[in-house]
Amino acid sequence: MRIDVLLGEAPVVPADVADRVVVVIDVLRAATTVATALANGARAVAPFETVEDTVRRARDFARDEIRLAGERRMVRIEGFDLGNSPLEYGPEVVNGRIILYTTTNGTRALAATQGARVCFFAAFVNATATVRAVRAAMSEHTEVLIICSGHERRLALEDVVCAGRLVRGIAQGQEHLVRADGARVAELMERPFVGGIASVAHEATHARSLSDAGFDADVAACLTLDRYDTAVRYQDRQLQRHAVAAGR
Repeated sequence: MRIDVLLGEAPVVPADVADRVVVVIDVLRAATTVATALANGARAVAPFETVEDTVRRARDFARDEIRLAGERRMVRIEGFDLGNSPLEYGPEVVNGRIILYTTTNGTRALAATQGARVCFFAAFVNATATVRAVRAAMSEHTEVLIICSGHERRLALEDVVCAGRLVRGIAQGQEHLVRADGARVAELMERPFVGGIASVAHEATHARSLSDAGFDADVAACLTLDRYDTAVRYQDRQLQRHAVAAGR
C-alpha cells in the first residue's frame, strides 16, 4: 500500500489517478461549500470546468430544479444564483435541488480524476469522515493519491495542511502503508497546526486574500474541523454524500 500527495503546482495526468483511491482537496472554498450544500439537503452537486458548460447543462432542467453556482476571481459569476461562499448554501436555498457548480480551482481538479477507482472531495469540515471513507475503500494493494487543488496553479498552504491531516489519519495503524515524498511533505507541513487549524488563516496567502476581499466569515467556516460527519464522493460526474459506518 502506498500514499502520495500532489501539492497543487503540477497538472494532474491520467496516469496519476488510474485505479487509485483519490481525494481532491479544496479547503478555500469549493470542497467546504459542496459539503455544506449536501448537508443542507441538496440532491447533488454537478461540477463543471467552465461557465459555458454549466449554463449549457442548465437547459436540461426546469429552472426551479437547479441552482447555478460558482465563482471567478473569488466573486459570484454574473447571472448565477450563488457564489462560492458556504454561508450562502442554507437549506432554504438548496434543499431538494441540484447545484450546477463551477469554480476556479476545485472543479477543475475534479475533472482530472477520471479513471480513479473511487474519488472523494474533502476539506477540514469533513476530514475525519473522509479518512473513514478512504480506509473503507482501501485493500491490500491500494494506492491512495491526495490531490491539492491549490490556488491558481500554485501551492495553497491550507490544502497541504489538510492533506497532511488526511495522511496522518489514513496511515494510523497501517504498518505496511508507504508514504511517498509528497505525503511526507504534507505531514511535515501539518505539524505546526496539529493543535488547531484556525491559525492557517493568518499564514495562508489565499486565506488572507479572501479576508481582504470581505470573506472573513467564509475563511472561519472553512477552517472548522469536522462540522460534517459524511464524506463527499465524486461519481458519474456528480458529488453526493457518502456515509461510512463509524467503525470502519
